[in-house]
Amino acid sequence: MHGRDKISEMAARMQAARAEGRQIPPFSSVYEGFDIRSAYEVADQLHRARLESGDVPLGRKIGFTNPDMWPLFGVDAPVWAHVYQSTVVQMTSDSHVCSLGGFFEPRIEPEIILHFGKAPPVSEDPQAILDSVDWISHGIEIVQCHFPGWQFKAPDTIVDLALHATLLVGQRVDVREFGPDLLTQLEHFSLELWHDETCREQGRGSNVLGSPLRAAAHLTKVLAAQPASLPIQAGEIVTTGTITRPCPIQPGENWKTAVRGISLPGLSIEFTT
Repeated sequence: MHGRDKISEMAARMQAARAEGRQIPPFSSVYEGFDIRSAYEVADQLHRARLESGDVPLGRKIGFTNPDMWPLFGVDAPVWAHVYQSTVVQMTSDSHVCSLGGFFEPRIEPEIILHFGKAPPVSEDPQAILDSVDWISHGIEIVQCHFPGWQFKAPDTIVDLALHATLLVGQRVDVREFGPDLLTQLEHFSLELWHDETCREQGRGSNVLGSPLRAAAHLTKVLAAQPASLPIQAGEIVTTGTITRPCPIQPGENWKTAVRGISLPGLSIEFTT
């Protein structure tokens, strides 16, 4: 744990790095004993600053829900962060042009996005979570890292907006359109991530803590254990974590996804400077 002065100091350093467009050493290498609890306190200060500046929160992102990624990045549990009106883009078709300008070491993550028509309960039951969802989308999250070389510990990622850069939200599909076996679809659907004509990664819905609904259920429990954090509210989106391993991306590249086993369209993204 760190005192209020250190928490404010770390928040100011993160704000400055973002404002000045630069990377910084990970906080875990500078502040002895920097832990998850302290990181969420810093993140809360940063969130309040964004609200004061007029940014509008639209929901949450969950990071590291794919356990295959844990040994790659030295983490052992998911993290979460807010997403904002300034960082979320509603796609108007299944293709989109996305600028990577200002993002540090960006990577692409194909995800499932849940929209909550009503506040979900704190529950491990996927059906209880689904009963609160009114539409589902396949989206693309672009993640970035303000720590050089993607070298960090879990608390560092929390301060860095859980590595969130932008979220591209694909077509919204009403849950009633999926049929009665949506729980099974969300667990077993498959997804391919293509760069030009090469399939770079493959994954299944079960890669994110068993299914996107189970990932959201995990978040409800985490938020319930954090007194300073509001539970998920009606009207929020939750993007539930990458189905595949994240892949580095560069301007000039074209990426697409192919989704099978659930009625969500694949997406095509052209990246520019």
